[in-house]
Amino acid sequence: MVEQGLIRAAQSGDRDALITLLREIEGQVYKTAFYILHNEQDALDASQEALIRVYTKIGSYEEKAQFKTWVQRIVTNICIDKFRKTKPTVSIDEHELVFKDKQNVEREVLSSYLAEDIREAIDQLPEHHRTVIVLRYLQDFSYNEIADCLNLPLNTVKSYLFRARQQLQNRLQEYQKGGVSG
Repeated sequence: MVEQGLIRAAQSGDRDALITLLREIEGQVYKTAFYILHNEQDALDASQEALIRVYTKIGSYEEKAQFKTWVQRIVTNICIDKFRKTKPTVSIDEHELVFKDKQNVEREVLSSYLAEDIREAIDQLPEHHRTVIVLRYLQDFSYNEIADCLNLPLNTVKSYLFRARQQLQNRLQEYQKGGVSG
């Protein structure tokens, strides 16, 4: 949680406070961008753009909303814009599995496959459903914070989350039955 005094100092022109503030939020900004865009380079670009926007717009932040909600709205909007401009692509990068305990190799392999299945299922969700899932379950936002962040009515957020969970459940059941075609 970012300290309000730091935000006020940054707003009043304290360059050191602004740099400290940006450093405190950059990890969460990148995490959100990566979970929405699923591409490291795009996430880095979106994060940088979001941090620049926070840097230039810090004076317009009003304490009506929580600072983290304001920042997440910025990064989410940037990611949505990027997502709309480019069609998603599937990455075929190979990831090395690193086993901590040779006794639990099978469990770790199954766990890595499950995590990959979940990521793939989230990737296949419509943009608005994926965004609310990321904010709720990966960023731990409350329903009200998601509504504020995305400028949506609370009932719409609840509806999106309900439908997204249903879609995820259906897709994951299909994966468990032996895979999904296209």
